[in-house]
Amino acid sequence: MNAITPSNVAAWAAQARTELPAGVLPVVLDVREPWELQTASVRADGFELVHMPMQSIPARLPDLPRDRPIACLCHHGGRSAQVTHFLNQQGFDQALNIAGGIDAWSLQVDPGVPRY
Repeated sequence: MNAITPSNVAAWAAQARTELPAGVLPVVLDVREPWELQTASVRADGFELVHMPMQSIPARLPDLPRDRPIACLCHHGGRSAQVTHFLNQQGFDQALNIAGGIDAWSLQVDPGVPRY
C-alpha cells in the first residue's frame, strides 16, 4: 500500500493537479467519525476534502471518483490504512494512506489543528 506523510500532502496534491484536467482536484478522504471531524479538521488547500466515516465507505463507493487520486485520513493512520487497502482492492489504484493521520498533521503541517 502506498502512503505519504502529512508533510508531503501539499506536494502530492500539487503533482496530482498537474495530471488532472484544469479545475479538478485530488481528494483527501477523511474517514473519521463526525464527532472527530468536529474536534479537529484539516483545511482543504489544493485538494477536495470529503468526509465519509469508515463504516459508510462500502455503501458509498459509487460516490468516490475513480479517476482522481485519493489520500485517506483518520486519527492516527490505522483506519485510513484499512480504507486505502479496501479501495485498492476495489480498483482505486490511486488511493493512498496519510500515515500518522490528523495527529501527525498537527505535528508536521498545522499546529493549530487540535490533537485529541
